[in-house]
Amino acid sequence: MLTRVFLLLTIMINAEFGFGQDWPNLTKFKEANDKLGAPAKGEMRVVFMGNSITEGWKDHQPEFFNNKSFINRGIGGQTTPQMLIRFRQDVVNLKPRAVVILAGTNDIAGNTGPSSLEMIYDNIVSMAEVARANGIEAIISSVLPAFDYPWRPGLDPATKIPALNKMLSGYAAEKGLIYLDYFSAMTDGNNGLRKELTYDGVHPNRAGYEVMAPLAQKAIDKALAK
Repeated sequence: MLTRVFLLLTIMINAEFGFGQDWPNLTKFKEANDKLGAPAKGEMRVVFMGNSITEGWKDHQPEFFNNKSFINRGIGGQTTPQMLIRFRQDVVNLKPRAVVILAGTNDIAGNTGPSSLEMIYDNIVSMAEVARANGIEAIISSVLPAFDYPWRPGLDPATKIPALNKMLSGYAAEKGLIYLDYFSAMTDGNNGLRKELTYDGVHPNRAGYEVMAPLAQKAIDKALAK
């Protein structure tokens, strides 16, 4: 929770004093991307693009990324327009076979200003289209359930997230993409995140990632088999 508070204070200070010149945080992975280089022959590289839920995965369940060609490119607090700006640098230029896109909850939380569901949908669709144009299989993830945001209550994510997920699953079905449904496996029945899977009602704990991991692996295996 302290990390979340610090992140929000940073966002607010940047917005107030104009420190946010690198708004999409293109510098965060620049050095790591340069060191990574092109995939080895036969390497089935997969990039995970997302926000703190993706970034936190490597801390709560690091073994999921060990000894695999899984590249974590999550940045805490980010919204879909920020991810779209850095998508070429942090995904396309790494030449993966597939990308797992998990995004949208921070847009609903208003981290970078008001966003409609249509705006969020358009940005995720744009990332998928850029991926496909570059021969990368796009895996569209559902947004995880959240009944409310403890740091910004009253925004009704319990209604908005299922509506956005319906839009995303419809797009994936229409375009023949893989839809990775975390929501159904993690909801408490009231469109919130099951208590045993989270430490704050929004972010997964280790138990949460242990639910997500086999679902992600199944989707990745399917994508790589195409």
